Amino acid sequence: MIEWEETETGVRAFDRTKTGVTIGASDWESGGGAKAIDRPIDVTVSGRASRLSFPPSLVNITNVETGEQYKHGNDTEPLELSTGEYLANIHGNIKTYLRFSGPARVYKTDDFETLIIDFHERIPITLGFRSHHEVPVDTITVPPTVEGVATAISYAASSHKTTGPDRSYPTLRGHPPRFEVGEELHIPDPVREERKDSGIEMRIPDDLATTFVTAPLAYYLQADVHVEERDAPMLSVPEANFTYHFSSLPSYQTEVADMLRRVFFLDCLVRNAGPHSWDLAELSLLDELDIDAAATYEATPGEQFVEYDLLDFARIDDDLPEWHLAMYVEPSVENISALPYLLANLSAVYLPESTPLERDELLDASLGDFYRDGQRAPEVAAAGGSYRASETVSSVERVKPELQQGQVHGWLANGVPIDVFKTDVTAYENRFKYFDRSNGDIDVTLILNDEMMGDEHEDVAEIYMERSEELPIDVTVREHLSRAELAETLESPCDFVHYIGHCEESGLRCTDGNLPVSSIEESNVQTFFLNACGSYHEGMELVRKGSVAGAVTFNKVLNKQAGKVGVSFARLLINGFSIQRALQIARRRIMMNKDYAVVGDGTHQLTQCASFFPVVGKLTRLDEDRFHLSCDLMTERLPGGYFQPYLKSSNTGYLAGNDAVFSLDSDELKSYLHHAEIPVVFDGELYWSAELVSLLD
Repeated sequence: MIEWEETETGVRAFDRTKTGVTIGASDWESGGGAKAIDRPIDVTVSGRASRLSFPPSLVNITNVETGEQYKHGNDTEPLELSTGEYLANIHGNIKTYLRFSGPARVYKTDDFETLIIDFHERIPITLGFRSHHEVPVDTITVPPTVEGVATAISYAASSHKTTGPDRSYPTLRGHPPRFEVGEELHIPDPVREERKDSGIEMRIPDDLATTFVTAPLAYYLQADVHVEERDAPMLSVPEANFTYHFSSLPSYQTEVADMLRRVFFLDCLVRNAGPHSWDLAELSLLDELDIDAAATYEATPGEQFVEYDLLDFARIDDDLPEWHLAMYVEPSVENISALPYLLANLSAVYLPESTPLERDELLDASLGDFYRDGQRAPEVAAAGGSYRASETVSSVERVKPELQQGQVHGWLANGVPIDVFKTDVTAYENRFKYFDRSNGDIDVTLILNDEMMGDEHEDVAEIYMERSEELPIDVTVREHLSRAELAETLESPCDFVHYIGHCEESGLRCTDGNLPVSSIEESNVQTFFLNACGSYHEGMELVRKGSVAGAVTFNKVLNKQAGKVGVSFARLLINGFSIQRALQIARRRIMMNKDYAVVGDGTHQLTQCASFFPVVGKLTRLDEDRFHLSCDLMTERLPGGYFQPYLKSSNTGYLAGNDAVFSLDSDELKSYLHHAEIPVVFDGELYWSAELVSLLD
């Protein structure tokens, strides 16, 4: 759902996740008849304006009468449109369409901060908006049987807006219906009507583990899943008289995940033969394969799958992204209701396996992460300082998970592993209650209950205040809370609580004792950071009580190192990184980084990112005046997207998950860093781009 409002300088549209887009129009006048926008949209807004300004965005423009297409990315030259009827597709945090009658001039400002569409005079226009964040509309009642779950998975893809390669666009895959366990199977009529016949079937053995592992591939392929008495799964395309035989578990896990990745990324390449193409760096990989992309794009889904199976995918495998998200899920009746949320993220699903974690292994793993980016400065590596703790910190027995391929890993099972976010079924459902709040502001509460951590308190407060200049963020700073005051804060509606203080076995320390989260009625805090020793159990309880996700610690943490993590995490989170990505990056600044973890849905984002997708740079000096810059786009929620770093020397897009690599001289690098607003790893330390410009100067 999208809401919109007029501002003093134009129009602002925002969705239930408080993600928005602001469009500048100094002479905006609302009203008039809406022109047709033949695209999936949530709301249209009509008015008159002579000039529109947008955040820096990629834009595809189609001449509605002739079908001719135009693109504007990092072009330094303006795009001149002659007289005609046009539909502009503007990529951003809110999908925005613009219908207008030309002529028009499309260009970006010299600093790449703004996209301008100039009509030369005030004309009627229609804006259409669609949210990238969708919610399940219908609910499938699923009996707790293998056949019941298989049938529900067969209907999960009813939310897809299309078939074939275009389903790889994240905006064309809707959220699957909810799964609710009940006595009898019930498929709502709209779900039955919207289901598409892909001509692909999957036949699996009668066991719940195989069904869970099958779900992502079946969902993406829009396949019909059948349960049979058989030893191993099989995929078939009857129209092509084609069958593919998988191994049984446990080998099936990696085989089906590899198949999903193969089909998905081939779709990402072949889809460029369709109407929504862009100049991708990876398109040259098609030259390595014996494939007619145009013919494959027009084929049926079954025919496309058979064509993909015949290709020598190994020739291009290493040049495509690692899978974005691996989930390790206990195949239980209790976790059936979590499947739609895992499918919405297009997660690969594996069975959870782990081994005991010895103390030496934990230390080696922590140091390995800490030193991976190069030699650290002695003052950063120093472990001295006082503990943020008392003598009664809750201990957590951690295990070592057997991880598969994935950039991010989540754990929906028993045990507390390192290197994953530990989630719970309730975390996914909790997310939707925060969508219903009408206030468009992002409420942040910073709590200082430890005088010794005043530096962290001041630094993160400044970070939140700075970001509030760009987004509607309302920051509240509170100190020395009592148990009643802290309980009231956790029970009151809030988007993010950053707690700085102590945690003991009996709860979070307050001025008059300790508050166990189990004692509050419910949590209305969407996300949190409990930067206190041994806060894991209290964080998990917040999720069970109503939160979506948060960062916690496993045991004692040093004050100095806790401050480093807290400040870095705050800046990453408030600038659009998911909670898991923010903590992964922030905790690598300290030696004992395995002491920090995420609980709840680690893919959750608190705020939107200025560049749509969050990006991390890695910078290496080649010589006195040349640098090697690698930009890594990080997303767990919108696989299949692409991004384009704003460099005047490049007008090429890159698939999400692949690095964009450039060789730049000093002036080119500083020009990019000046407007990029991204974190960059340089000489083993983490800087924000503006800081790095000062350092290079």
